[in-house]
Amino acid sequence: MTKAMFGAGCFWGIEEAFRKVQGVTDVAVGYSGGATENPTYEEVCTGQTGHAEVVEIDFDEQKVSFEQLLTVFWSCHNPTQLNYQGPDIGTQYRTAIFTMDEEQAEVAKDSKRIEQESRRHNGDIATEITPAQKFWRAEEYHQQYIEKNRGRFGRLFG
Repeated sequence: MTKAMFGAGCFWGIEEAFRKVQGVTDVAVGYSGGATENPTYEEVCTGQTGHAEVVEIDFDEQKVSFEQLLTVFWSCHNPTQLNYQGPDIGTQYRTAIFTMDEEQAEVAKDSKRIEQESRRHNGDIATEITPAQKFWRAEEYHQQYIEKNRGRFGRLFG
């Protein structure tokens, strides 16, 4: 299994998007990119820890490529919004690709350039591409939150 890590606003929606991808074997929501050890949701929400809400993805490269995961990433949020997505505002909601190695970094940079040149988005892409830091798994009630609360979200997430 190979890992990938993305931040794209609130982690609930992006988790849901990646769970539907064939070849993805697991998705966990959590925090990365900050300085505080073992941060809590409440701490991350203050904006003081430096963490982003992220998903950590385990995937089978024989069934889905990192490039294909990037396509899902670009399509499930607005990468031109710096430190917010929709109503969620703060650095914890930033758009980010946290790369596991130099190969992922190069693929991510190429993908970002291609996405920018595609002109699918109004404005410049704000997505940061940085080496992955430690992933801190979010509290259990955040894991598969949309699935656990399907009735609450109705048709929003199908």
